[in-house]
Amino acid sequence: MLQNSKAFSSFSVDDVQKAKDFYQGVLGIEVEDNPMGLIELVISGSANVLLYPKPNHVPATFTVLNFPVENIDQAADELIARGVKFEIYNEEYLKTDSKGISRGNGGPNIAWFRDPAGNILSILETS
Repeated sequence: MLQNSKAFSSFSVDDVQKAKDFYQGVLGIEVEDNPMGLIELVISGSANVLLYPKPNHVPATFTVLNFPVENIDQAADELIARGVKFEIYNEEYLKTDSKGISRGNGGPNIAWFRDPAGNILSILETS
């Protein structure tokens, strides 16, 4: 029934302007204003991602948006230089290095960080 639907993702933020500044200014993503007071992240080769304000926003406890990258170290270094702080994990089944990159934990090399609303995003290495 929905196999031909043009699905898209969305998630809430507590401050649309802070989100716009972060996604556009820090991450370098094109951001479009939506007439309903929302913003859309324009991501090449993907459907736009809708961000909507929610006064009682609670950050997601899971990854809401993944960005595949060819070289995770280079991408992490560039984001760190722009002020992004990666999450550091030292748990039994999830460990990251001092840069915040999980390597050899049964999946791709991946690093998690948060947007200004506290939502979890990631970069993950595709090569």
